Amino acid sequence: MIKYFQSLIVVFIILFSSCNNLQSQKTFISLSAKAFAEKVKQLPNAVIIDVRTPQEFSKDHLINSKNIDWNENNFETEIEKLDKSKPVFVYCLSGGRSTAAAELMHKKGFKEIYEMDGGIMKWRAANLPETTNTATQTAALTKAQFNALTNNKNKMVLVDFYADWCGPCKKMEPYLKEIATTMADKVVLVRINADDNQELCKELNIDALPVLHLYKNNSLAWKNLGYISKEDVLKKLE
Repeated sequence: MIKYFQSLIVVFIILFSSCNNLQSQKTFISLSAKAFAEKVKQLPNAVIIDVRTPQEFSKDHLINSKNIDWNENNFETEIEKLDKSKPVFVYCLSGGRSTAAAELMHKKGFKEIYEMDGGIMKWRAANLPETTNTATQTAALTKAQFNALTNNKNKMVLVDFYADWCGPCKKMEPYLKEIATTMADKVVLVRINADDNQELCKELNIDALPVLHLYKNNSLAWKNLGYISKEDVLKKLE
């Protein structure tokens, strides 16, 4: 009987330790765009950090947000100026940079961090209140213009939705341009900057990057979300 109770105690200790470990591994809270918006309302005095580039920030950003570029060398210096005991919100365009920033901020001692899952692209897709617009937008494609670009009965049209900050987009760009050159008799490459074409991306349900669309005879024949190799793209173009 004693051994039985000793075994129960050991099991209890293991379970308790496991629970504590799981809790300690939780570095920040990731929220959907709608939940993020609700939390911002609940904590109106919290700092909101936009970790995109100044160029992205100048086009649009959440109201009252502060721009601290994740890619700049002074990111750590800038966040050290904030009160780590108070809640902070973090977001970027699609979630990659804000996740990395939130993890770093946790290591730096921030106690309450809320990160927007999927970034501002999910915010737009959820039809949340418009962000501020502090600069003249680059002329964006309309849906009608987009349809005209993809309406090609003689060639396939490969549409690349990208952003200048997007790592996988940069990795795919060289081979996509190479395909456009070597297969010019069969394929037309159309590259669309998601930052400059927010409304179009919203209409087409583009809420993450990179995205490829392949049109044949003005019909969407194939699409891909995320990084894809040159070889796999070529298979779709055969």
